[in-house]
Amino acid sequence: MEALLAQPRGFCAGVVRAIEIVERALEIYGAPVYVFHEIVHNRFVVESLQARGAVFVESLDLVPSGSVIIFSAHGVSNAIVRQAEGQQLEVIDATCPLVTKVHLQAQRYSAKGYEIIIIGHLGHEEVDGTMGSVTGPVQVVSTSEDVAALEVVDPSRLAYVTQTTLSVDDTRDVIAALKRRFPAIRGPELDDICYATQNRQNAVRQLAGEVDLLLVVGARNSSNSIRLCEVAKQQGLAAYLIQDEAEIDANWLAGVKRVGVTAGASAPEVLVQRVLNGLRALGVTATRELDGQRETVTFNLPKSLLGKNARQLDSAG
Repeated sequence: MEALLAQPRGFCAGVVRAIEIVERALEIYGAPVYVFHEIVHNRFVVESLQARGAVFVESLDLVPSGSVIIFSAHGVSNAIVRQAEGQQLEVIDATCPLVTKVHLQAQRYSAKGYEIIIIGHLGHEEVDGTMGSVTGPVQVVSTSEDVAALEVVDPSRLAYVTQTTLSVDDTRDVIAALKRRFPAIRGPELDDICYATQNRQNAVRQLAGEVDLLLVVGARNSSNSIRLCEVAKQQGLAAYLIQDEAEIDANWLAGVKRVGVTAGASAPEVLVQRVLNGLRALGVTATRELDGQRETVTFNLPKSLLGKNARQLDSAG
């Protein structure tokens, strides 16, 4: 049995930046450093940072006044920003720049009097943050059926933005449904879906024609990892989302000659290698990485972390 590795897979630039922000904050300020929500959706990453002194909270009420708080890569609402200011927290924003771009788009449309439609999954942290970044009316749709049920204030004053981690094909269908029902609607087409999400979905499509089974390494609450499974199934390929090698079911491999492996944008490569080791124990004798899009995107750290070090803080104190 052979294992084929998708390219690209795993960490994207926004995830790398977010994790580096927490690590850098721990170096500068020392533990504890508080993080609002999981910094990225991956248990392995979260537990690794917890072991170094990061404290993950779902409410700012749990953060002592004056503490350092890091906003997760998914972004937060204006209300959370105001609450942090009221508690005199030192805020470090790890929001992915591509999510920030969506917030700014929604705010510009809202400021011009447009009702905002967010294409995404209600309850996901990124969607909650985008909804809370605008002051005017906003609604969320996930499917074409949701579009049919929409009730809007003024069909001539509508604009849409999208969650960054969606399936390109599914989002295209929802945009088409919005345009059919509301011809005057404005929006960014598919430009809000991040480059890393698109690249990983394209890599799965490439794999689909060469393997009998796909394993996606990622957390169960990782939107982009779930979408990778969906893309594979749309290609007629059996696919399973696993968190690590312990979740591989040997029965899946019955009759399989080639198994594909990829990882969501918040899954570290160490988990991919552990999954490959697990597959070797079950009969994989060769591993090959497919050619694919090589990613060179990087994002800068927040200015508040640049040039600071623990020694400077000690002398200032």
